[in-house]
Amino acid sequence: MTETLASPQTLRDQVVTALDDMKAVDARVIDVHGRTAITDYMAFASGNSRRHVRSIADAVIEQAGEVGVRPLGIEGLEGSEWVLVDLGDVVVHVMLEDVREFYRLERIWGVDEAEASP
Repeated sequence: MTETLASPQTLRDQVVTALDDMKAVDARVIDVHGRTAITDYMAFASGNSRRHVRSIADAVIEQAGEVGVRPLGIEGLEGSEWVLVDLGDVVVHVMLEDVREFYRLERIWGVDEAEASP
């Protein structure tokens, strides 16, 4: 596991910055601290194309690196329909809009749109 001085909140803010900078569609961050031992935050965002999804994921990785955080795992870059970036304290899901609508992961966490935040 990578040692870092970044707090979960700082890392969350870095992820939000990357999502905003890359104009991710319908970006949401859910605080799952206390609901799971996996992570503190789950971030969800959509891209308009596979290239956009990959670019968003790359920006998230780069932005996290600015605070000394390297991904613990990255899945899905090859196809870029759904890319998962595990940053430890924040897990980021970047998906094509139709893939996101199909899986509706935010609902798994029992979160409606009013509870999730950009």
